[in-house]
Amino acid sequence: MTASMTAFARRETHQDWGSLSWEIRSVNQRYLEPAFRLPETLRDLEPVLRNQLRQALSRGKLDITLRFYPAEDNAQLEVNTALLEQLITAADQIYNRTPAASLDPLRLLQWPGVMQSKQADEEAVKETALELFQQTLADLKAHREREGTELAKLIEERLAKISQHLVSAQNYLPEALEAWRTNLLERAQKLQVELDPARLEQEVVMLAQKQDVMEELDRLTTHTKEVRRALTSKQPIGRRLDFLMQEMNREANTLGSKAISMEMTQVSVDLKVLIEQMREQIQNIE
Repeated sequence: MTASMTAFARRETHQDWGSLSWEIRSVNQRYLEPAFRLPETLRDLEPVLRNQLRQALSRGKLDITLRFYPAEDNAQLEVNTALLEQLITAADQIYNRTPAASLDPLRLLQWPGVMQSKQADEEAVKETALELFQQTLADLKAHREREGTELAKLIEERLAKISQHLVSAQNYLPEALEAWRTNLLERAQKLQVELDPARLEQEVVMLAQKQDVMEELDRLTTHTKEVRRALTSKQPIGRRLDFLMQEMNREANTLGSKAISMEMTQVSVDLKVLIEQMREQIQNIE
């Protein structure tokens, strides 16, 4: 299924120990590029989250934010007595060597880890955060697939127009050659120059060979079919579609360089416009 790389998802949950909320923003990017913003107490979840993300998505730049709000009952300050005892013991050793030194209780409380908030069960919080992340990620994928479906419709519309132009180009080719032959005869008459019929036909054949665009039209038709086939794939298709757009644009340019009539030139221009419109949409496809 065609999936866009642009999407947004948010989920939150409220428990006795507090509340959690996940927010994921996704935009187009050549590779998978996640950026996590996690509370320090849940920072060790990041490797697991990255692994889950790689299994679900292949491309996109993602801003992923987790917010944790402990319940008020769990926000009371507590002293880490074990760490405090260690600090006092170390301070006593220093005091024995330098009796002039003084022990400031406030400085002890400022030591990292001495003062702690009464925390909820960490395992329960982490388990809930992981479950909620999976749900948020599923919402994000669903959003990407919905947008991808709409992008596929836009591309299909342009593919249909391209197919019409290719049929028109095939019909224009014989008319263009005949128009060139007639124009050459008219100019010869105006200049009162007698043309050798055999030489004239030889020139027409040479021009037809030089200006033969059937190969380009066939390739464009093949590429069009391949784009349609890719749109039905269940695998990421963005890079393949981008490659096909480059090839289609190259064939359209060649078609324009070989054009021997205004109609063929216009077909080339119209094709390039449609291909560029598809390319812009494909930049957002995973």
